[in-house]
Amino acid sequence: MGDLDVRKLRMLRELDERGTVAAVAQALHLTPSAVSQQLVALSKEAGVRLIEPVGRRVRLTDAARVLLRRANEIFAELERVQADLLAYSEGSVAEVRVAGFAATLSGLVLPAVRELRDTHPGVAVRLVESDPPHSFDQLVRGDVDVVLSLESKDSPAATDRRFHRVALLAERFDVALPVDHPLAHAPVVRLADLANEAWIFSNTGTCRDISFAACIAAGFTPEIVHHIGDWEATLGAVALGLGLALVPRLINAGPREDVVIRVLDAEQPTRHVFAAVRRGSEEAAHLAAVLGALTAAAELKAADREVSLHD
Repeated sequence: MGDLDVRKLRMLRELDERGTVAAVAQALHLTPSAVSQQLVALSKEAGVRLIEPVGRRVRLTDAARVLLRRANEIFAELERVQADLLAYSEGSVAEVRVAGFAATLSGLVLPAVRELRDTHPGVAVRLVESDPPHSFDQLVRGDVDVVLSLESKDSPAATDRRFHRVALLAERFDVALPVDHPLAHAPVVRLADLANEAWIFSNTGTCRDISFAACIAAGFTPEIVHHIGDWEATLGAVALGLGLALVPRLINAGPREDVVIRVLDAEQPTRHVFAAVRRGSEEAAHLAAVLGALTAAAELKAADREVSLHD
């Protein structure tokens, strides 16, 4: 058995994740032939057969499964080695690529960047707008260093050993009403009291799923009359009386005189925002600084929003 090439080992893990050589080739921007050659070479290095043909495709052997059980530990240890080297070079310039969906970039990452400019001026943050599962593919490949995501069907399970996770924010949804709505200034607003209203939902995704589930839990099926993905346009439609909307607190919408945002009593639809890095890399000084700044930004965002909604 020879020395194992870590890059080839990553390719084997990609095959386990994606199922076909063609899919691995597409993800890694290689040709299928190049991927096949690298996997054959890894088999020679390991001294055992790692893939076998099944019709026109290939599958992993039992030996490959044995190897992959240790792979995540190997990758995590390599990340720790890199973290140690970076910690040794404390004070040097570091670049951190952060991927997230638009609301997290504006609501959490930008405030974190402002803090880092004062506390860690040598850390440069590069922003990448990206949603799961693609953002996690980027994280595994090393194209980005931090991913901000929601707990959803498109995100990896909390038990996924490839990632170290940091919970950031339990982001509540409030209800947007036109300023002349009968309940706009009522002492209490319950979602069940709005069962007969028309609703504006996002086109797809977690916001739509959470809004729909909240209405069902409140005892009614919402009448969705408009599907709008842009929050400013959504609030504009609410102002015109075209429907009501459940809005997450991270949205970067300015104050309006024609829309009232009310906290719901009892029912509080929530989505959970977290940050993820490759397991082992959280020990790097520059990534620890970014995760700390994101945590502080999330805490400040939650506190500020609660104050503004209850003033």
